[in-house]
Amino acid sequence: MAVPAWSDLHARLHQLLKARQLLPAGQRLLVAVSGGQDSLCLIRLLLDLQPKWGWQLGIVHCDHGWRPDSQANADHVAALAWGWQIPFYGQRATTVTTTEAAARQWRYQVLADTAIHQRYAIVVTGHTASDRAETLLYNLLRGSGSDGLQALQWQRPLVPGVTLVRPLLELFRTDTARFCQDRGLPVWTDTTNGDWHYQRNRIREELLPYLREHFNPQVERHLAQTAELLRGDVGSLEVFVDQLYHKSRHPQVPALQVLPLRPVDLGLQRRVVRRFLREFLSHHPSFKHVEKVTALIRAPGGTQTDPLPGGAVAKVKEDWIYLLG
Repeated sequence: MAVPAWSDLHARLHQLLKARQLLPAGQRLLVAVSGGQDSLCLIRLLLDLQPKWGWQLGIVHCDHGWRPDSQANADHVAALAWGWQIPFYGQRATTVTTTEAAARQWRYQVLADTAIHQRYAIVVTGHTASDRAETLLYNLLRGSGSDGLQALQWQRPLVPGVTLVRPLLELFRTDTARFCQDRGLPVWTDTTNGDWHYQRNRIREELLPYLREHFNPQVERHLAQTAELLRGDVGSLEVFVDQLYHKSRHPQVPALQVLPLRPVDLGLQRRVVRRFLREFLSHHPSFKHVEKVTALIRAPGGTQTDPLPGGAVAKVKEDWIYLLG
């Protein structure tokens, strides 16, 4: 039986894009395609919706050089782009990254650089609700706060002038797998997905199946819903934190006025302090560092912290917390 050209996934994505205004009509969209099922589902959906939206599509592929078949993988994606008659931009890492965090940083840098040089205002990735659930667990196990738990937002600035958009956050990996199978899309299997040295793979292949079997068959869906609820909560908080931060921050030097901060909730104090430290320190502060500086809000004059990342110290002087050194 022939597969209908317009599926439930097409309709869901079309309506979601209209409701959330994620990918405006007529825009140039740079689509990140690894060759896996999620990114192939994404590019096929966008190609099918293109006549309705008038997008100009391009494909970018990042080759980390981790696998012996990585060049063949890149060639496979390039051939797909050629067959679809859309531009292809491939980038291979000059040095092999050794950690997941370093690989992610390099990958997003490639996406940003390609978008800027090729004049794309929007970069689109195939992250799904499954990725959202896994990211929540990954960050929870690392001790992240609500900001980390609501990671993988629908859209965020990538670099000035370029927005990163994730339009598949209502779909699960089972949805993208079924779509690719129904349409015979040539999915490239990434052998590193089975390597349990990578923590995300272990969460996907060991922890989530255990939670589904022993705790909640719908755990993936509920975790993704939790991430979405947290996204709304964090967004509302940040509006108030932004006002409070600019009210407290010294206009010329790295300092915070404590009087506007003393009456507010401890959680808001922490958020203001964390933003302050992130602005002025060379390294992201840990929970311990944020706590030490937050304690200065009610400390007497002359009190100071131990050295913070980079060697600076925070010290109370009159009604201000100064960052020194």
